[in-house]
Amino acid sequence: MLRVTKLTDYATVVLTVLAARPETVTSAAELAERSGLEPTTVSKLLKPLAQAGLVEGFRGASGGYRLARPAEMISLVQIVEAMEGPLAMTECSLHDGQCGISSQCGVRTNWRRINDVVADALRAVSLAQMLGETPASPPLSSPGGTKRIDARLARA
Repeated sequence: MLRVTKLTDYATVVLTVLAARPETVTSAAELAERSGLEPTTVSKLLKPLAQAGLVEGFRGASGGYRLARPAEMISLVQIVEAMEGPLAMTECSLHDGQCGISSQCGVRTNWRRINDVVADALRAVSLAQMLGETPASPPLSSPGGTKRIDARLARA
């Protein structure tokens, strides 16, 4: 199963809290309270988000954090990459020559195509959309022209 880490999920939650009040500088403690997360977790999230230029921090008695740019300008792929590094479904999706069978591998090209599709899908969704302020993109179509049906699989 492909999934983002809990920290990436939590980072998205924290960013949506900031996006809901874009002009307000919010303390880490208030972010923790508003997001329902532990203060230590929020502090852990804010460092890579700031390093990636997604949030800006302010020191002092009325210090805290706010988005570094409008929520519409922050994509999910930027959040994922801030927390987890470059998006790669497989090692060869990111680096050539890291695999012992790369010279005879018949699936690398398709993994790279899949990686590109996932990255494009994450790029197409903004933080504002996650907040619910912007309508979602129209459903993706398959190569045959049929529309994709979103489904969730139940755990056994």
